[in-house]
Amino acid sequence: MYKDWKISEEIENLSIEVEKEIEPQFKEIDKICELNSLKVLQAMQNNHLSGMHLNTSTGYGIDEPGRDKIEEIYSEIFKAEDSLVRSQLISGSHALAVTLQGLLRPNDTMLSITGLPYDTLQTVIGIGENPGQSSLKAFGIKYEQIDLVNNEFDTEKIVNRLSKKHIKLVEIQRSLGYSTRKSLGIDQVEEIIKQIRKVNSQVIIMVDNCYCEFVTEKEPIEVGADIAVGSLIKNLGAGIATSGAYVVGKRDLINLVAERLTGLGKEIGPSLGQNTNYLKGLFYAPSVVASSLKTMIFASRMLEKLGYNTTPKYNEQRADIVQNIIFNDREKLIKFCQGIQSGSPIDSFVTPVPSPMAGYTDEVIMAAGTFVEGATIELSCDAPLREPYIAYMQGGLTYQYGKLGVLKAIEFMR
Repeated sequence: MYKDWKISEEIENLSIEVEKEIEPQFKEIDKICELNSLKVLQAMQNNHLSGMHLNTSTGYGIDEPGRDKIEEIYSEIFKAEDSLVRSQLISGSHALAVTLQGLLRPNDTMLSITGLPYDTLQTVIGIGENPGQSSLKAFGIKYEQIDLVNNEFDTEKIVNRLSKKHIKLVEIQRSLGYSTRKSLGIDQVEEIIKQIRKVNSQVIIMVDNCYCEFVTEKEPIEVGADIAVGSLIKNLGAGIATSGAYVVGKRDLINLVAERLTGLGKEIGPSLGQNTNYLKGLFYAPSVVASSLKTMIFASRMLEKLGYNTTPKYNEQRADIVQNIIFNDREKLIKFCQGIQSGSPIDSFVTPVPSPMAGYTDEVIMAAGTFVEGATIELSCDAPLREPYIAYMQGGLTYQYGKLGVLKAIEFMR
């Protein structure tokens, strides 16, 4: 089998050795998968999900039963008062933009307490070299940030800032984005929210939850966040949802976000044939997230044994489905991404190359031979072309496909 896949005996033997080492981590992932599967199944049953809710709507989609039922299910899963799950939200970045635009007004100040946000969100906020004419900054919304210290919240500085200056919204980005820091665990988020609430009970706490759903037992609303945002072409769509994003949280905040999205609130917005995809994707999500985590753990240990610096390490606690491989070499980074593409089911014959991309300051290489364009719950790998040349890998609809893709990438690079 591996000869047909052009995998050398050396790499095959190494993969056998690695799989024995990572068995304990796989068992822990299976436990979390079962807990989250129960959470999803109970939410569908408790909210009386029916065959009629798989039907779709077009046009205005006024009070559409299937769409509304999906949002009831999301609210229960996330322990939230309300939710917005819409195909009109085209990505996680778009959902974050709409949320910020819905909650902030001119002269308001938002504070990022996880340092510089992800590249595309910098464009939305209006920081960096070329702030857009429709950025938050252009509308008089102010931005401040407090950096992490050794991958921990700078609690003293955060508390001091919130106690002395009016801040409308605190933003927490759990996943690392294109940075060298580690992703933030739900326990870290819970602790900083407790500290924030001691000095400010009114500030809106918003969590960018992209890549993190179902990785652990709890989600941000359960630990005190007011609102959380994520994409459906990542974890919760399970590779089945073909577009969309979600926002969950307090009812009054969700209403503001819905008004920003539609102009008229939650009552309108057609589902456009996505109800079955969203529900089936959610149903599969715990299992697919587990497969993705297993793929990343396998990749981390394989590449570590081959001499590369990986983070997180295979036996570290994980907060999301992202794996960093630090190459310190431009060409090796490019070759690895090209290898991931060659191990994909779609466009395996295509060679990705670095190029400019909207919302990013550096050239970016993206390998994603995916059924859903850009779906990072499917095995993919992307990177800005800047030192120290880090590959950001994520996804894997099944562990078996993920493993084969990783082996192909390793051989391609070698």
